[in-house]
Amino acid sequence: MSVHSEIKKVTTETLRKMKFDKEKITMLTAYDFTTAKMVDAGGIDAVLIGDSAANVMAGFETTLPITLDQMIYHSQSVVRGTDRALVVADLPFGTYQSNPEKALESAVRMMKEGGAHAVKIEGGKEISKSIKKIINAGIPVMGHLGLTPQSIYKFGTYKVRAKEEAEAEKLIADAQLLEELGCFSVVLEKIPADLAKKVTEAISIPTIGIGAGPHCDGQVLVYHDMVGMNKGFSPKFLRRYLDLYTEITGAVAQYVKDVKSADFPNENESY
Repeated sequence: MSVHSEIKKVTTETLRKMKFDKEKITMLTAYDFTTAKMVDAGGIDAVLIGDSAANVMAGFETTLPITLDQMIYHSQSVVRGTDRALVVADLPFGTYQSNPEKALESAVRMMKEGGAHAVKIEGGKEISKSIKKIINAGIPVMGHLGLTPQSIYKFGTYKVRAKEEAEAEKLIADAQLLEELGCFSVVLEKIPADLAKKVTEAISIPTIGIGAGPHCDGQVLVYHDMVGMNKGFSPKFLRRYLDLYTEITGAVAQYVKDVKSADFPNENESY
């Protein structure tokens, strides 16, 4: 049994101790009450209300369109369904990059209205003033380096980041800066596994990987991808634990058939 499985409430300090104890950290996304209840009951350590809600919940091509108000709504829903896990919410594109005051205002709203326990923001040195402002106000921040989806139009691709030495060195420096600023952890997305290992060893805060190999202190996946609700997205790093798309479409097809044939509802299902 995990040494932390009996913890009633996971905190940022719990994650730091898990890194120290070399216990892997588990994280999944959730965007609604029902999903949050299930992943929390499954024993997940941290729940991420990702701006990936723009993709999986609203059907947008990128994460850019989702608003702070929409993210607050998702956060409220998830917090109500979570008893044990640490709840981290993304600050969406445009709510923290422009100036530190706006960043703090966005983070305060996410904590005060959304009920999240921490916020996650993308970037390193470029947004260091915003990170510092938020942390100085007592709000925990999870960093995010590597492939940062909010910068997709800058990158122009979702391919693996930091393959070249200059970008790899900057990523390590940014990770160290995030620790110095007071971030409690950092997500490493879609970078080479050996680089993720170097970063994990270079900092004392936990690294949470997605497409960053096995050496990170923890792993995060999008819930809809992990349970196979999404057929069109099959990156190399994804392991599907269920095929819910097939299960659910099959169940719907059977329901349609039963109603059309007047098999449902039957006598036992009627009052």
